[in-house]
Amino acid sequence: MGVPAFFRWLSRKYPSIIVNCVEEKPKECNGVKIPVDASKPNPNDVEFDNLYLDMNGIIHPCTHPEDKPAPKNEDEMMVAIFEYIDRLFSIVRPRRLLYMAIDGVAPRAKMNQQRSRRFRASKEGMEAAVEKQRVREEILAKGGFLPPEEIKERFDSNCITPGTEFMDNLAKCLRYYIADRLNNDPGWKNLTVILSDASAPGEGEHKIMDYIRRQRAQPNHDPNTHHCLCGADADLIMLGLATHEPNFTIIREEFKPNKPKPCGLCNQFGHEVKDCEGLPREKKGKHDELADSLPCAEGEFIFLRLNVLREYLERELTMASLPFTFDVERSIDDWVFMCFFVGNDFLPHLPSLEIRENAIDRLVNIYKNVVHKTGGYLTESGYVNLQRVQMIMLAVGEVEDSIFKKRKDDEDSFRRRQKEKRKRMKRDQPAFTPSGILTPHALGSRNSPGSQVASNPRQAAYEMRMQNNSSPSISPNTSFTSDGSPSPIGGIKRKAEDSDSEPEPEDNVRLWEAGWKQRYYKNKFDVDAADEKFRRKVVQSYVEGLCWVLRYYYQGCASWKWYYPFHYAPFASDFEGIADMPSDFEKGTKPDSSIIDFYPEDFAIDLNGKKYAWQGVALLPFVDERRLRAALEEVYPDLTPEETRRNSLGGDVLFVGKHHPLHDFILELYQTGSTEPVDVPPELCHGIQGKFSLDEEAILPDQIVCSPVPMLRDLTQNTVVSINFKDPQFAEDYIFKAVMLPGARKPAAVLKPSDWEKSSNGRQWKPQLGFNRDRRPVHLDQAAFRTLGHVMPRGSGTGIYSNAAPPPATYQGNLYRPLLRGQAQIPKLMSNMRPQDSWRGPPPLFQQQRFDRDIPEKEGNTLCHHPQEDTIGIKLL
Repeated sequence: MGVPAFFRWLSRKYPSIIVNCVEEKPKECNGVKIPVDASKPNPNDVEFDNLYLDMNGIIHPCTHPEDKPAPKNEDEMMVAIFEYIDRLFSIVRPRRLLYMAIDGVAPRAKMNQQRSRRFRASKEGMEAAVEKQRVREEILAKGGFLPPEEIKERFDSNCITPGTEFMDNLAKCLRYYIADRLNNDPGWKNLTVILSDASAPGEGEHKIMDYIRRQRAQPNHDPNTHHCLCGADADLIMLGLATHEPNFTIIREEFKPNKPKPCGLCNQFGHEVKDCEGLPREKKGKHDELADSLPCAEGEFIFLRLNVLREYLERELTMASLPFTFDVERSIDDWVFMCFFVGNDFLPHLPSLEIRENAIDRLVNIYKNVVHKTGGYLTESGYVNLQRVQMIMLAVGEVEDSIFKKRKDDEDSFRRRQKEKRKRMKRDQPAFTPSGILTPHALGSRNSPGSQVASNPRQAAYEMRMQNNSSPSISPNTSFTSDGSPSPIGGIKRKAEDSDSEPEPEDNVRLWEAGWKQRYYKNKFDVDAADEKFRRKVVQSYVEGLCWVLRYYYQGCASWKWYYPFHYAPFASDFEGIADMPSDFEKGTKPDSSIIDFYPEDFAIDLNGKKYAWQGVALLPFVDERRLRAALEEVYPDLTPEETRRNSLGGDVLFVGKHHPLHDFILELYQTGSTEPVDVPPELCHGIQGKFSLDEEAILPDQIVCSPVPMLRDLTQNTVVSINFKDPQFAEDYIFKAVMLPGARKPAAVLKPSDWEKSSNGRQWKPQLGFNRDRRPVHLDQAAFRTLGHVMPRGSGTGIYSNAAPPPATYQGNLYRPLLRGQAQIPKLMSNMRPQDSWRGPPPLFQQQRFDRDIPEKEGNTLCHHPQEDTIGIKLL
């Protein structure tokens, strides 16, 4: 399902699940930056035990951001990732565990979606480059102004793939970062850190879920653990609900659509490449000092409280007079399953179920009407009862025809409104817009570079009169071209772009007309709808997919090689007779056969009823696994030892600092040279269980941890130790129970009677700040505002990175002054500023360079931002 569409629907229907994050910013005193002390109580009025990071959602925006200048090199990318994690850590402040999971090799079903996305991005990138060059040539031919074409190396995001040099270097950098923070940050003092890099197979979020499932099955697990998962994917909400943990929260950046982007030709805002006119850029700042700045604001974070979503769902799904006992946990599992029908990363959505048409609400209503006949729930611990699902699907199939007709009526109504809007805008435009020196300008912009000043006004007026006299007379009935000039006598045929309506993609299926099923199968599958055997094959593959996805969410990957072998879904009315369809999966693989042409240079994109290409279906050939494996067998002998190492499977690594109870236990394993896996003592690690084995590339106390980033310093006073960690193992037929564990306490109810009527539809709704709904807002008095007026710059927020995330001045080389090998390290630079933290070593090394222990203090009154206070006061020196 589309992330923006699902999140938009969810936040409108259940608005109270969203809470704005309270974020404490780093302070500055006399030009010295004071990091946030994450060991203090969480300002959001909640304490989290575990923080899980779906790292790919951090890696992508830090390596190729859309709202700020891109990093100049790979080193700056790594620093940006570190700072992003720092910011998240300071908001969440986990007390027990930090789990970082990077996407490893994904199941085949996910690879198809990844492949489609990458091919589509490549195709769109080439088309955009051609269009950009065409517009550039047209503008320059007309005498327009464009900055010289900048030739720079573009970061290829395809390197964010398991086995690449980039991902291998990222893993090394994260190991260094973890060691640095465990050595130096008080908030990390007693923390257990697990890093699952790209060498460990599985998607990041599913490696996290697998860890939670396996720990829940252990007798020492705390059923009241408060989990916080960071990520923007919509499926994280479903995965969080599937754990049945009573305290589960998701943190993500607030989604803000339609962020402004600069034109790819002139780098100015307000238009796209296709609308660029090549006008000179206006001066930014008094001396044009802000020419290269981007108008970006720091992204805000929000919490999604799944315990509140559970409250909503419990009320919505509760049904009276059931022929079986109502179980809210089973009902939530059925709700998660029904959401799969509107689309996910592994299956296309059913043609009659669009999330923007409230398809989930429709399914829930049908579910509540039919469940009395089913005799039970649709799912149990990740396994599907196909007979009951068939009853739901056939009920949807009965209304498919009316759904398609209503969709067509709504689309026609929308087009009529848009057409009327364009007509009104066209009618309200002035009939004549003067050009040249008479071009209208906004107040105060006469002196901008784009404005024209006539050196000889008389000559300019004369030329305008001569031009008007030489042009043919224009009658009231004369037609005009798109650029405002009169068209030739007799007129010309109006172009499509000049018409009142935008061209619509051709729809050969016409679902709103009789015969839609026949046309659908003919156009999408190239088979006759009467071919019952083929339709049955499509339905069976889709049913397999539903069973595979649910098993993936609740039990782990049922098969690494299964995938849905079609680009389109069947109709709900085709789900007849699915009760007897098998849903077992092949677990092993056999490498044989060959490869040839799975990488077309060009391919078709079927809009499939949508308007934009990115919404369409990329019609790529499906890869034959046997042929691919056979071709790779011929390449393996040519790999270097380093490439072979990167191409091998890895595992998770656990890190602890010297204050952690496990520290001495792990150190003793290295001292004794243990060769066999050792059980993790749960009493030393908040109930975490698994196996330890020695790491050949371990980080060990009293050994220098070399920095893989030249601009950051080596760790010469290391006390951190790392070791390989493996989750508890279970038999293949073991079933993880999708229930709330004994001893789990439900959080106190949050929703009040007024919240049931609360909705963001039709009115502005503002989320509360933090987890305490009775939090009193803080206000500044007049004296504080006068103080701010004296000391704060008038034009704040105008710098390149003044409002950009991550918090520090990202990517600025002067902030991260490199330390030459062998240069002495500065010990405890901040000991004089934070005596309460005297236990720890030096501050984080990638924030040291701005600290100076001998800063001269100015005489008089100085405005100080105290690290322990949230108020602003005057310090008398």
